[in-house]
Amino acid sequence: MEKSPTYQKGREIRRELIGEAAVKRIDETVYNDPIMRKFGDYASEAVFGMLWGRPGLDKKTRALVCVVSDTAIHAWPELKIHLRMARNMGWTEEELTEALLHMGGYVGLPTVREALLVARDLFAEMRGEG
Repeated sequence: MEKSPTYQKGREIRRELIGEAAVKRIDETVYNDPIMRKFGDYASEAVFGMLWGRPGLDKKTRALVCVVSDTAIHAWPELKIHLRMARNMGWTEEELTEALLHMGGYVGLPTVREALLVARDLFAEMRGEG
């Protein structure tokens, strides 16, 4: 089945945000069966191609929005992915840590604590990648 131009655009944006190595790792470990491949195709087209490809906000800002929303709804696996995107789009570890700490007054310290644990581990992982 041929993929749409929006799908192709979404794959390019996803690669830019996450990085080639992470895309390959996710494709091999998450989207490696027919059910999850359908989800990945949908996300590539609808989320990355249509949402991330919209004008009005740059990718750096969109990445921070995802970090904040993931934290607010306790979406820890997604937070790890979106923190990687935020780092790849130019946010520093210090800026992301401060954004998460700022949320403590709005979503609560237990939530922020968990988000900071995710951030700590992801930042260490990324430093180890070079």
